[in-house]
Amino acid sequence: MHHPQEPYNGIHPLLARRFSPYRFDPSAVVDDLALGLLLEAARWAPSAGNSQPWGFFIGRPGEPEHGRVLPYLAPSSAPWATDAGLLVVTLTRRYVDDTQLLYSEFADYDLGQAVAHMTVQAQAMGLAAHQFRAFDLEGLTKELDPNPGWVIVSMVAVGKAADRPSEVRERRSVAHLRSAPWSPAE
Repeated sequence: MHHPQEPYNGIHPLLARRFSPYRFDPSAVVDDLALGLLLEAARWAPSAGNSQPWGFFIGRPGEPEHGRVLPYLAPSSAPWATDAGLLVVTLTRRYVDDTQLLYSEFADYDLGQAVAHMTVQAQAMGLAAHQFRAFDLEGLTKELDPNPGWVIVSMVAVGKAADRPSEVRERRSVAHLRSAPWSPAE
């Protein structure tokens, strides 16, 4: 019988070994080639109507963009996110171009697809990605001042992990994934 904490045989090792580190090696650099590959992976993500409603604000240590993001990290994320070789602010465009629609109910989902592609690409390159929302959204929005229709959704720290996944990695069971929307509130 399959133990719910072990990935099934057949799941791709990149997915099975993926984890969100809480420590990054501050000496590890995400160079231009690596950054380009991460963005290329995001670029090829699927989206509703091929709208590709995502954008990224990128900052690496030593670059002015990195300095613009750091002051808005929450006390819970600053200790580990600061050491990542790359901080990515994720944005989505919630209006739909060339239509009368004022809001796309798929934009956030599509952004999630792009970030998932970026995360798997990072893993394939020996990097780790930690997605998070522990930052001052209002302050960062004022600082970056995205164009109308664009909103900041999350951030991703990318770099060389300086820790390992815990031995016990808790995941909900497949049965729970299938029943959760119909189960009584827990």
